[in-house]
Amino acid sequence: MNDLQIANSVTPLPIQQIAAKIGISSDQLDFYGKYKAKLPLDLIDEQKLKQSKLILVTAITPTPAGEGKTTVTIGLNDGLNRIGKASLAVIREPSLGPVFGIKGGAAGGGWSQVIPMEDINLHFTGDFHAIEKANNLLSALIDNNIQSKSRNLGIDPRTVLWKRAMDMNDRALRATIVGLGGKNGGMPRETGFNITAASEVMAILCMSKNLEDLKARFAKIYIGDRFDGMPVFASELNAHGAMATLMKEAIKPNLVQTLGQNPAIIHGGPFANIAQGTNSILATKMGLSLGDYVVTEAGFGSDLGAEKFFNIKSRAAGLSPRAVVIVATIRALKYHGGKPLKELTSEDLSALGKGLPNLQRHVDSIRSFGVPVVVAVNVFSSDTDAEKKLLLNYCQTQGIPAALSEGWAKGGEGCMNLADLVVKAADDCKQDFKPTYDLEDEVTEKIRKVAQTIYGADGVEYSTVAKSQLKKIEKLGMSKLPICMAKTQKSLSDNEKLIGRPMGFTITIREFEIAAGAGFLIPIAGEILRMPGLPEVPSAETVDIDENGVISGLF
Repeated sequence: MNDLQIANSVTPLPIQQIAAKIGISSDQLDFYGKYKAKLPLDLIDEQKLKQSKLILVTAITPTPAGEGKTTVTIGLNDGLNRIGKASLAVIREPSLGPVFGIKGGAAGGGWSQVIPMEDINLHFTGDFHAIEKANNLLSALIDNNIQSKSRNLGIDPRTVLWKRAMDMNDRALRATIVGLGGKNGGMPRETGFNITAASEVMAILCMSKNLEDLKARFAKIYIGDRFDGMPVFASELNAHGAMATLMKEAIKPNLVQTLGQNPAIIHGGPFANIAQGTNSILATKMGLSLGDYVVTEAGFGSDLGAEKFFNIKSRAAGLSPRAVVIVATIRALKYHGGKPLKELTSEDLSALGKGLPNLQRHVDSIRSFGVPVVVAVNVFSSDTDAEKKLLLNYCQTQGIPAALSEGWAKGGEGCMNLADLVVKAADDCKQDFKPTYDLEDEVTEKIRKVAQTIYGADGVEYSTVAKSQLKKIEKLGMSKLPICMAKTQKSLSDNEKLIGRPMGFTITIREFEIAAGAGFLIPIAGEILRMPGLPEVPSAETVDIDENGVISGLF
């Protein structure tokens, strides 16, 4: 059976029964059908969450198809519940673009899924739509002000950084011209679209503490400059109140369930190679308030998602993971050992061995935070006994706790050994994490520390544009913000062709962006695509629905 068939083979419990398992009454829920509900923010208990244990799931450098972090996250959560631990999975919401593009569904896989799978992968509770509308409201207010005669702020259209958003892969919208059509069309200018997950509104949602904080962050959004060179913020357009109003329901985390009928919270989904790449602070705190363990994830490999989880999200939220699970797959390690993508299903112990340094680099990076590491070998049907033995033996010789993760095939039952290792690691963790850099460090020092400690780079170089932008950041008084590195997910370096564990490389910062609302600076290394295109054969071509409303092809 495929993912959709497996998901449809299990009858979900009514969401009020799932809520009852974690002490939530029906009258505290905002229902979105039978199997989904919004959770009120007053369920967050700051004292309780300090007593619970946060488990972060990350990965080695992934192949284009990904290595199954969400599948492991859900399987581990169900495994923890099977061994008697009160655990919740807290994960990101899927974006429609990848669902209909190359990735397919993003709600886990096999017997380690969250359900209702079709709803979660489609419109869910409308959070992405609210984010899109808040983003585009600000865009409309910007263009309205540019063409206004009586209330014009003197915004220089050439400097406007804010783009419109749409939650779909559509390469034709990457670069656009708006304002055509004469006087009635406004002031023509070049702009474009980001996919909704790449909008700063998404990043802000996932960094906010409450509705007031959300509104205050919207007010700080940096739009561009006036003709006199002075910066313009969203507050000057009086945009923040209306934007926050559009988000009044979206700010609430969503409660669903796993196929093992355990509670799961889904909320937010920012990109990991341009933003922080993890679910909202509110959702994580909600989970820690309602359970004794929370299993959460961060996008792509540890060099992107986990680094930002620690240095941005955890620091801002006052949270500290007690253990980190690094997802490794035999197919990805063979790829990093030089085996072509099309041949990864055939046994190759030599390529596997050559790919192990990539795993070791990720382990070393996570250990720099002072948090215990466990390796989860996400099992695929093509993995051979000899390959699994080689990988597990390597971890043993390196003193790295490791277990097979068979959540796809067996659900929580296939992750119980992994759950045991994670509980031991979390129990052994007696200290909070150590950040890679101090906020008082100069921006260049922060970048150097991340590049050398996390990526293994020799150093960092800056373009002329980046050097000029650094001066502007200093002038704006934003140099003490954390950094959100933007680079390819396909390599530990900023060159996607350097697979495995690159050595002797330099990171080149091409330019900077300021995400003042989200509360971080974005040093950009290389070209980062924020509006993906569809592949030659999109997943959308396999999706269908029959006369009875039964969906097929969504997996």
